[in-house]
Formats: sequence, C-alpha cells, structure tokens
Amino acid sequence: MSLTNLFEQESEALRVQDDQLTGVAALAKRAKQMEKELEEAEASLKGLKERFRKMVEETIPEALAEMGLSSFRMEDGSSIDIKPFYSASITEARRAEAFQWLRDHGFDDIIKNTVSVRFGRGEAELCERLINLLGSQGFRSEQAEKVEPQTLKAWVRERVERGDEFPTDLFGAYIGKKAVIKTV
Repeated sequence: MSLTNLFEQESEALRVQDDQLTGVAALAKRAKQMEKELEEAEASLKGLKERFRKMVEETIPEALAEMGLSSFRMEDGSSIDIKPFYSASITEARRAEAFQWLRDHGFDDIIKNTVSVRFGRGEAELCERLINLLGSQGFRSEQAEKVEPQTLKAWVRERVERGDEFPTDLFGAYIGKKAVIKTV
C-alpha cells in the first residue's frame, strides 16, 4: 500500500470520527436544552399549583363566605362544597418539645418507636436473642421516634373537631377550608 493510500484511509477514518463526535455534541447540546426546558416547566408547574391552592383554599371559600354560603350548585350540575382540611408537621427543631407535650397530655400512643441494632454476617442467632440480651451484651442500638404524617394529621383533625385546645404552632398545624369542586 502506498503512503498516499494510507494517508487517505487515515483521513477518511478521522472524518467519520469527527462526524460522529459532532453528532454526539449535538445530542449533548439538545439534552442541555431539554434540561433547561424541564426546569422551566417544573417552575411553571410549581407556580400553577400554588395559584390553584390559593384559589381553592382562599379565594373561593372567602367568596362563598361573603355570600353566606358553604356550597353552590352550578348550571351544569357541578357543585362546590367548602370542607375543612387539616395539615400538620413537627419540625426537627421542635420535635423533642412536641413529643414531650404529647406524652404529658396522654397522646403518646401516636408516637412510633423504632429500635435498630446492626449485626454482622452470620449473627442471625444473636439477632433472635436481642430482646433479652441487648442491655447486658452492650450492642450498639439506635432509637428513632416519629409520628407518621397521616397519623398527626388525623390527630389534629380529631382535636379540632372535638374542640380540644393544643399548641398548633408546636405541631405546625394548619386548619383551613377548601373548595371541593365536583363535576358531573
């Protein structure tokens, strides 16, 4: 093979690689554009969700309340009913205080306890004996306490509906009204 033929083959191979790399670069550029579009769409969706929340939790309930109504039926048969809703969450910063309040007031049954111990491979038998041996054997354990979000929400609803007072700020409780729109 002549030196010219070898050079031409090598040049052709480089051109193919350049074309492939250009294609990959174009794909990467499009992926970056798509990533930006996704971020914009997520921001737009977040804004739309907030406007919707404000409409059904504030604007419509307030408008009906001004008219002295708690429900409304539209010409097409759809209805709007104003219903109470509840929300709550215990922040990490107020966790100990909130749990103590629950214990002090007899509501500690909604606190869930989890104790975990790490065992190495082949220690299944030790795991079975854990309950009896934990303290005397010096196993390292971790205890995690929590109140499930749905349990806390139900607990708040129950307190409010009974008229029981509790520190709403401690439990991040939010009690509001919400328009429930049913279409036919």
